[in-house]
Amino acid sequence: MRKDDRRAPWQVRLGHIIYESDTPAGKAFDVVLLVAIVASVLVVMLDSVQAVASRHGTLLLRLEWFFTVLFSLEYALRVLTAHTPRRYVFSFYGLVDLLAVVPTYVSLLAPGSQYLIVLRAVRLLRIFRVLKLARYLGEAEILHRALAASRWKILVFVYTVLTVVCIIGTLMYLIEGPTNGFTSIPISIYWSIVTLTTVGYGDIAPQTTAGQLLASAVMILGYGIIAVPTGIVTVELSRASAPPPEDGHGEARKRCAACSTADLPHQSKYCYRCGEPVS
Repeated sequence: MRKDDRRAPWQVRLGHIIYESDTPAGKAFDVVLLVAIVASVLVVMLDSVQAVASRHGTLLLRLEWFFTVLFSLEYALRVLTAHTPRRYVFSFYGLVDLLAVVPTYVSLLAPGSQYLIVLRAVRLLRIFRVLKLARYLGEAEILHRALAASRWKILVFVYTVLTVVCIIGTLMYLIEGPTNGFTSIPISIYWSIVTLTTVGYGDIAPQTTAGQLLASAVMILGYGIIAVPTGIVTVELSRASAPPPEDGHGEARKRCAACSTADLPHQSKYCYRCGEPVS
């Protein structure tokens, strides 16, 4: 424990479980949390499907409040166990964690806003800490390692696109609604996918001005997204093909497999940038 740490022993122990994934308990906590996030997002999506909501509306409502209470408790524990609570509250993850529970409470005053809790999908970014994908993104010295690194980056890219289409689909569902063909959030997500990928079947189209403005932005965004996978593979292939630079004594410098730093002295045992061992 740090000397300036004013937390109680139980807060320190619980903080290690909540904020660290290097221990079995910490990893188990993060995995359970990710499963709960995915389940809560699915509950919201199913609730927007009229056929499902009419038969299982009560169950879905109870599940939603269960997840809301669960995430509220988790947020409170994060604040209590954080070394600097204020820093956590105003951090990116702190704000995302707060936005994950607010819509359900707001829905008591503004019906319909509960669908915005699909923003919980953004919390799945915590999977980077669990699986430590970052250490694989720059792991490329030869062709097959470059392709492997590109594979992970593309998976991250695909996840980002899926998160974006979930948010866009929900917004379009709220803007257009069933009267204009956007009968549920899954249908709206389908529209956002075909629009973002510039396919545009035209079977569903926004009718309101706000919906058309959002659709225009999605179409323009689609052109930029197409270039991302190509850029990822190109960069990794360039890194894999480039020979390690030599130091002043004619010896090849080392490359860090974790962060791809390529100018490490030949005698280095650890990367000066990320601290990982190098061979």
